[in-house]
Amino acid sequence: MKRYNVVVVGVGMVGKKMVKILRERNFPAKSLKILAVRERTEEIAGEKFKVERASADSFDGIDIALFAGTEGAKGASQQFGWRAVEKGALVIDNGDDFRMDSRVPLVVPEVNPEALEKHQGFISNPNCSTIQLVMALFPLHRKVKIKKVIVSTYQAVSGTGKAAVRELEEETRNFLAKRNIDPEVYPVRKNGVYPHPIAFNLFPQVGSLSKEYPKYYTEEVKFIRETRKILECPNLAISATCIRVPVFNSHSEAITVEFEEKITSEEAKQILIESPGIKVVDEPENSLYPTPFDVSGKDEVFVGRIRKNSLFPNGLDLWVVADNIRKGAALNAVQIAELLIEKGG
Repeated sequence: MKRYNVVVVGVGMVGKKMVKILRERNFPAKSLKILAVRERTEEIAGEKFKVERASADSFDGIDIALFAGTEGAKGASQQFGWRAVEKGALVIDNGDDFRMDSRVPLVVPEVNPEALEKHQGFISNPNCSTIQLVMALFPLHRKVKIKKVIVSTYQAVSGTGKAAVRELEEETRNFLAKRNIDPEVYPVRKNGVYPHPIAFNLFPQVGSLSKEYPKYYTEEVKFIRETRKILECPNLAISATCIRVPVFNSHSEAITVEFEEKITSEEAKQILIESPGIKVVDEPENSLYPTPFDVSGKDEVFVGRIRKNSLFPNGLDLWVVADNIRKGAALNAVQIAELLIEKGG
């Protein structure tokens, strides 16, 4: 088997998970290099790695470059992405800088692998929340065309990175110790990761306000634009409300879908059971449905609460949960690389 020189750019939560998944899946790496803004040694899954400072020369001789930008992260792929392509590397970018670039396929391997056929050396991961949305919608859309999507998300703090996880931990300790529990202690903040306390709280803000869609936040706009691009439905009616919740890992989504024709919940359930990368947990009578606690650390996208919508004659409601760091980021990128290797580049 041919083996490849691989580099992971970034060593935050997503970067570390990429390295771990490469090892777990016995990825055919001849060498594995990790780049970041400063040199250091990092331990990942019991293995010590020397982290090198990223520069243009870091991509000499590299076959595959995985950029591990987290939610809203900027810079690395903007600075080095296309330069790495020029040096002969295949770039797979988890950041959002080039997702809507017409040159760049936006890919979920189980959904639109054919988009890779015209890649120009640079492929983007969709947003973590978009990945689990299209994973659940695509098998149904393939059977009966989707007309309208309304989604509310409940997004874990790991999507923002290590600092947000620490903030939730610290605020929880303070709250339980009865420190800083007066709401007036926490006005809209400028020195925290979030503008409000996240422990025992939630708020409908993920990202910054969009200039393109007035009063929408950027995460909500990503849903609209990315879903349309992946499903190749430029006029798909879709609306999103994204909520940050005090959960450490795994995003949840309440989805209402209106189809052009009728599809029963039983038909939808069977379609999803037979779909790759999907695990159906749908026994509401036994209180069995996906939860972030159970899904964290799993590769699949979990779907439950599949039921007829009470308003739309051709509508269904779904509850979808996935590990936003694994399938929502690191695993999806590695799967893209595996697929390209399988197809011969």
